[in-house]
Amino acid sequence: MTRTVAVTGASGFVGQALVAHLLNSGWRVRALIHRQGLAASITDDALETVNGGLDDDAALERLLSDADAVVHVAGRVRGRTEQDFLPVNATGVERLARIALAQPRPPRFILISSLAAREPRLSPYAASKREGEARLSSVADGSGMSYAILRPPAVYGPGDRELLPLFTTMARGVTPLLGSAGARASLLHVDDLATAVAHLLDSGAEGTYEIHDGRSNGYSWDDIASIVEKVTGRGRGWRLPVPGVLLRGLAAANLLGSRIFGYHPMLTPGKVNELRHPDWVCDNTAFSRATDWHPAISLRDGLPQLLKRARPRADEGISNVE
Repeated sequence: MTRTVAVTGASGFVGQALVAHLLNSGWRVRALIHRQGLAASITDDALETVNGGLDDDAALERLLSDADAVVHVAGRVRGRTEQDFLPVNATGVERLARIALAQPRPPRFILISSLAAREPRLSPYAASKREGEARLSSVADGSGMSYAILRPPAVYGPGDRELLPLFTTMARGVTPLLGSAGARASLLHVDDLATAVAHLLDSGAEGTYEIHDGRSNGYSWDDIASIVEKVTGRGRGWRLPVPGVLLRGLAAANLLGSRIFGYHPMLTPGKVNELRHPDWVCDNTAFSRATDWHPAISLRDGLPQLLKRARPRADEGISNVE
């Protein structure tokens, strides 16, 4: 019997990769669509869409009706204060969990959180993701509804708008060193995240898990730059340390500008705290044991597709990345 999985945030970067993978794996997918639709390439008779947001109880009821599982991907990543993040990253989780629990047969609930939730004091975003985890637990614990929380690190891949500009800047020969000296971080390709979710759905494992791309001690900024340089076939580029005081000044100016002009900022003092945090390294051990999932795409393997237009120009000796 074909199983049905509901997916929130289905039109986003991670959501679209997840929907495509679940369809290819034989699931029926019911996708919550808010503001924008799915890519034209994602078509399947087993795909159903529901229009609405996390504040629309009727849409969430339609989304979860008779679903075997729900994967909650939707989240807010831009904002100034906790009040910008909490309605989606915490209240939205709680509302979805309560509606799921009220179903005649509550679906298995998978929350895609963030590694930032490990350090909630760093930023309003990190605090909101940790609060979302706590609210899911408060609803589900003791209820009999199966649930699990996944904390991925920085995710990249086709459709990413956050890390690609950094990778392309490195490919042009300039690596801005935004983190503190000695900082290390894990990374994950979006396709590996999608397969991890599929394994989690099939396993029935419960708990809170971190995952990464198989590099056990993560990457330094220089590690990432060196891999980009090898992928694009260029020599060693410039390493440009960016002082924390400069980043904080830019973040403060951006925060002020967002208040004046009414946009949701990405670079904020909280985001600088995240960027400057020395340890974003994950540990795959518990998740792999619980689900038998293992990552397949290293950074060296995942970058060529993103930087396929990057080729060294013989007349300049640098990469031509557009």
